[in-house]
Amino acid sequence: MHNKAERLKKMKPMPLGNLSDEQRDKLPPGQALTEKFPILHEGDVPEYDMQEWTLRIFGEVEETVTFSYEELLSLPTVTVDCDIHCVTRWSKFDTTWEGILFRDFLKLLKVKPEAKYVMFHADPDYDTNVPMEDLLRDDVMLAYKFNGEPLTKKHGWPLRTVVPHRYFWKSAKWLRGIEFMKEDRPGFWEKNGFHNEADPFKEQRFSGEALPIPEDEWTRKEYD
Repeated sequence: MHNKAERLKKMKPMPLGNLSDEQRDKLPPGQALTEKFPILHEGDVPEYDMQEWTLRIFGEVEETVTFSYEELLSLPTVTVDCDIHCVTRWSKFDTTWEGILFRDFLKLLKVKPEAKYVMFHADPDYDTNVPMEDLLRDDVMLAYKFNGEPLTKKHGWPLRTVVPHRYFWKSAKWLRGIEFMKEDRPGFWEKNGFHNEADPFKEQRFSGEALPIPEDEWTRKEYD
């Protein structure tokens, strides 16, 4: 059913076009630069009653807690400028996000010392795993705004993660839960043929044979 990894390996490469030397240095191998923001996801875009919406924190913590949206919005806000890279071979430079720096959010939680990994749980029935050390950078965040405006529903409103140094499937849209774990385990796409670490500059796209053949499917999708 979820054979996206196999389809990615069979598609033709996208042309790089006329890029400056600076852009080429910033662009991971096998990626094509776009100024638009392609919309890609599995399943339907969820609808929320924000009076009922919560973010649940659980797993290797001293106590399970939940945050309302209003509580999250009341926390100190940061703005992060970063490049983002999708496994479907598009990259978008100089994106601007607003939200909560993840390492600042950690200070509000009673996370046990043995927690070394995080599983982000999102709607609909999506999850993705990230090592804790990856989340302590100064550009990893829980985002609720993009380019100065609230996230659109199709880009993850009301809350998503942004982990810009990994392929963008690690930046879960429609975030609902954060699970702290002692040991790593694969998430949705990691169980369906995608690489566990997902470093764009190492082209860690697939868990099997890493064929350098991209997919151009994103060019036929919706854009913002």
